[in-house]
Amino acid sequence: MNFETIVTCAVTGAGDTVGKSPHIPVTPQQIADAAIEAAKAGAAIAHIHVRDPETGKGSRDVELFKEAVDLVRASDTDVVINLTAGMGGDWVPSEDDPALPGPGTDMIGPEDRLAHIKACLPEICSLDCGTLNFGNGEEIYISTPPTLRRMAQLTQDWGVKPELEVFDLGHIRFAKAMIEEGLIDAPPMFQLCLGIPWGADQTVETMAAMKAQLPPGASWASFGISRMQMPMAAAAVALGGNVRVGLEDNIWLDRGVPATNGQLVARVTEIIERMGGRALTPQEARDQLNLRGANA
Repeated sequence: MNFETIVTCAVTGAGDTVGKSPHIPVTPQQIADAAIEAAKAGAAIAHIHVRDPETGKGSRDVELFKEAVDLVRASDTDVVINLTAGMGGDWVPSEDDPALPGPGTDMIGPEDRLAHIKACLPEICSLDCGTLNFGNGEEIYISTPPTLRRMAQLTQDWGVKPELEVFDLGHIRFAKAMIEEGLIDAPPMFQLCLGIPWGADQTVETMAAMKAQLPPGASWASFGISRMQMPMAAAAVALGGNVRVGLEDNIWLDRGVPATNGQLVARVTEIIERMGGRALTPQEARDQLNLRGANA
């Protein structure tokens, strides 16, 4: 049981949720406001994607990230900023020639995947630790070992802590290899990502199996998607981990009731408290994760 829990709120993501909920933040101002709302509700960490303000689709535009991050930092609300670094690994084979990229492909190298991280220098950024069949279409998310090692080295050089997002046991195996190679500073920070088609299933048994493969001393959190968001959060706390909620992973508060990020954070905080624990402050999270600090 984890009685002192770090709550992360993933406030928007890059998925096709705009139009499915009135609360999905799209513009940098809305995304910053969502991060601040989550922090005021009890989240220590805000996990941030940005979206094209015109289309609502996920974006890796450096200026959009800078605008959102600057707005959060200029506010009077403390929160640890965790930026995604998962954009730029999408491959969709062409229908005419599967050896060539088709519509929807967005493949770039490690330096480009981290351009916004270098520009913003958040305390944390995500590092998706392997390749995955993504959904039921043709899309593949690609992160190769050389790309991941280069990204780990760059973030280490910049003092940004990588959140090792793992979607299967093989991803944990590779993350441990990077730790052994000295590319990841202690304590390593894992996010067990459950329920994403076609990664690990969102069950207590799966979470426990993945936790068992983590290296000694690792900090870890987990999340489930859609209606399994809160059950998986409770399971993570019971198994000794931290939690992630937010509109990136689930847009509902109750059946038919669209959630806000603040409402999801408030609900998981209540669950933690009813289990006898408490949600840590941003500074307590920094201390536990050995982050360099917001103003370093």
